[in-house]
Amino acid sequence: MRLRNATLLAATLCTGLMAGLFAAFAYSVMPGLARSSDRTVVEAMQRINEAIMNPVFMLLFMGAIPLLGAAVVLVWREPGRPALAWLVAALTCYLVAFLVTSGANVPLNDQLAQAGSTGHIKHLATVRDDFETPWVAWNVVRAVLHTASFACMAWALLLVGARRPERTEDRAALAPPTVTSVPR
Repeated sequence: MRLRNATLLAATLCTGLMAGLFAAFAYSVMPGLARSSDRTVVEAMQRINEAIMNPVFMLLFMGAIPLLGAAVVLVWREPGRPALAWLVAALTCYLVAFLVTSGANVPLNDQLAQAGSTGHIKHLATVRDDFETPWVAWNVVRAVLHTASFACMAWALLLVGARRPERTEDRAALAPPTVTSVPR
């Protein structure tokens, strides 16, 4: 039970952090950059794409997948399994978001990196347009998917936490202590 709970909590945290990251880009970073010059957008996104490839991001982004898978397996083995469908939905949303990132956003990031330094790009507006519009659209898709994954995980965590223990001794251990009166 402790392994299951720790796995559920860790998976929920990872999915929540990823949902927050991609959502923040959707509602603040990219709208802010949209008001900037071509040079600023291209250079900022090139630097962000370099900086984000770090151990913390990779641990959270990649680590969520085995944690979600382990959560599904651990809950699958339990009787009743009220949270199982939510965990499968969370894993599915996360995997689809992962595919969006790998198949759309990362290739766009690579294309932007290959454009070279902003001081050497002849047509900054074209480079920006080729990158920004599709990247923003795909980022919104993955932000929604990651947020859906997080919501499913949060609900699953609530369902597991609300579930009554199966064994009588477990219920007794969770019951409030009874006060017995001492005869006088």
